[in-house]
Amino acid sequence: MSSPPAEPRPAPRPRGDFRAWRTIGTRWADNDVYGHVNNVVYYAWFDTAVNGHLIDAGALDLYANDGVIGLVVETQCRYFAPLAFPQRIDAGVRVAHLGRSSVRYEVGLFAQGTEASAAHGHFVHVYVDRATRRPVAALPTLLRTTLEALL
Repeated sequence: MSSPPAEPRPAPRPRGDFRAWRTIGTRWADNDVYGHVNNVVYYAWFDTAVNGHLIDAGALDLYANDGVIGLVVETQCRYFAPLAFPQRIDAGVRVAHLGRSSVRYEVGLFAQGTEASAAHGHFVHVYVDRATRRPVAALPTLLRTTLEALL
């Protein structure tokens, strides 16, 4: 019985893979005892990059009590180079898949001035009815238009 073929080793992504950008400052508290940003902070940066873009586009209103919310159902991050305080980070966002009620965001994290991602990953939002937590029949129009621009 033979083993399945090995998956190709992940590689950093270039800046050109991403469509929208947000600069994020590192904080002293982001570093861990190993002298670099702790892995959990990267996921917070993913949220900051995506939700910041949606807010800027008017597609996400934190104070609206509308009936549709996005729930994260999957997430992953690959690390290639350390980031540390006091660096500034450029977070690039793109949409890799846009479904009826879901979206797969991909985010690249770059030290300012570099062309290859120090880390990149993804997360999947499923948009659901706030009360029932069941997937919506369709994404709200402004949200879908905003996401289509990131494909």
